[in-house]
Amino acid sequence: MRVSQLFGKTLRDEPAEAETVSHRLMLKAGLIHQVAAGVYSYLPLAWRSLRKIEQIIREEMEAAGGQELRMPALQPRELWEQSGRAEAFGPTLFTLQDRRERAMIIAPTHEEVITSIVRANVRSYRDLPLILYQIQTKFRDELRPRGGLIRVREFDMKDAYSFDPDEDGLDNSYRAMVQAYKNIYSRCGLPYLMVEADSGAIGGKDSHEFILLAESGEDVVIQCATCGYAANAEKAKSVKPPQKMESLLPLGEVHTPGIKTIEDLARFLGVPKSKTLKAVFYWADGQVVFVTIRGDLAVNEVKLKNALRATDLRLATSQEVEAAGLVAGSASPIGLKGIKSVADDSILLGFNFVVGANKPDYHLRNANYPRDFAADVITDIALAEEGQGCERCGSPLGQARGIEVGHVFKLGTRYSETFGATFLDREGVQRPILMGCYGIGVGRLLAAAIEQNHDEKGVVFPIAISPYAVYLCPLQMNDPQVSQAAESLYKTLLEEGVEVLYDDREESPGVKFNDADLLGLPVRLVVSSRTLREEIVELKRRKEQKPRLVPWAEVSVTLKDTLAGE
Repeated sequence: MRVSQLFGKTLRDEPAEAETVSHRLMLKAGLIHQVAAGVYSYLPLAWRSLRKIEQIIREEMEAAGGQELRMPALQPRELWEQSGRAEAFGPTLFTLQDRRERAMIIAPTHEEVITSIVRANVRSYRDLPLILYQIQTKFRDELRPRGGLIRVREFDMKDAYSFDPDEDGLDNSYRAMVQAYKNIYSRCGLPYLMVEADSGAIGGKDSHEFILLAESGEDVVIQCATCGYAANAEKAKSVKPPQKMESLLPLGEVHTPGIKTIEDLARFLGVPKSKTLKAVFYWADGQVVFVTIRGDLAVNEVKLKNALRATDLRLATSQEVEAAGLVAGSASPIGLKGIKSVADDSILLGFNFVVGANKPDYHLRNANYPRDFAADVITDIALAEEGQGCERCGSPLGQARGIEVGHVFKLGTRYSETFGATFLDREGVQRPILMGCYGIGVGRLLAAAIEQNHDEKGVVFPIAISPYAVYLCPLQMNDPQVSQAAESLYKTLLEEGVEVLYDDREESPGVKFNDADLLGLPVRLVVSSRTLREEIVELKRRKEQKPRLVPWAEVSVTLKDTLAGE
């Protein structure tokens, strides 16, 4: 491809709207064009990269036994009502009515439809196992689209679904998909981390995410360098430091004028935050929930939502708190009546806590469970944090940021039972099919790859997903010898099957070099009047600072060796 004919222009100025490195570089390099908030067009260079990613995905899915199909983005809402996910997804669902006033949704995912298809086509154990997949556009009305392709409202996704007769079969399918994912990221040239994860609105039990580590990532990963444990912050568990054994002391009221935060309370009374219990109020499916947790810990809202089996969870408003008769800043689980209460299991790991007295400017010392208060649910609802102990080996946990680029779930029989997707086993007994679900965001993977592979000058593409392998950069194009030599080299490389982006513009060396670095193709070849006099070509890997001088007669061989080593 000649740059003079390439659709899309590089930008000299920094895009003001860009929030992340990949967003900035993709706009600046002419890879994407924003149409609306969270809606982008892929321009030719980005589309070439995406097609390469898709091809790698297809090859690995087929190698794992997957069969590709295509399902509709437009689906009847009644399917989602039947599964219960219309409410679970809430306003994230794009909804509309057709001309017959039938409620429709534009699908964010396809569990309902694929289960219905399999129900119509599977009769017995002989039809199983199955792995079906597609690469298709999905739609989610994100509240806050951000980061270019990182969080968007329209996106391309590979979603695969496995169907097995029993748990052993599901385990085998899950392992096959996990290995396929590992192969995909490795072939794309992207280091990844596989972490335990929460299933969210998809549902299911076992669940893992694949994370590309990047400082700009919105996902927090908790990991142990000693034993290898890794989980996203929504799922991660840790060892909560226990307090020393103490004799239970009698409750006593203490005046705490103007004290409303745990930090201020601990400072005022001269106690560590771990000797306090804090109250947090949530609104869950139409009711106030009173949450108690040790003062040195934070609530993990995903764990809390799962513990409550809630569809909608948020912090309660001040009006909702007041209407429930609670005193913000001085609330306590002691004497709590008529309000659902959830406590973190950290209340079992200490003694003689300071709690609110349920009246302004007062707290109580020496509160103990279960002597002084009760809870409807006691479970782990705490956010695991860096420095806490690893649940597996006790070593201090570390923390990193990253971008989720893949998610795998064991769905079990949730959807097959709902939609009647059953099979006859060897004994002729009707049983529900066991399902798994496996997703990769294709556009997000490209953006994450750029977040992970860039420098101050631009993108540094891994060769497997680079739009082109070589940036051919002739200087002094007004010199007939240079232009003829560059044209000859361009044609030779094309004949040899090398993907070349040929900068045939009459621009200054500075402009061409800047664009070459910005686009980030793996290798740059420079032809100039000087290199022609010396019968050499300047070859520079994008990852290296200095170029190599290659004899003209050895360019093809040296280039192929260099690309093979990328």
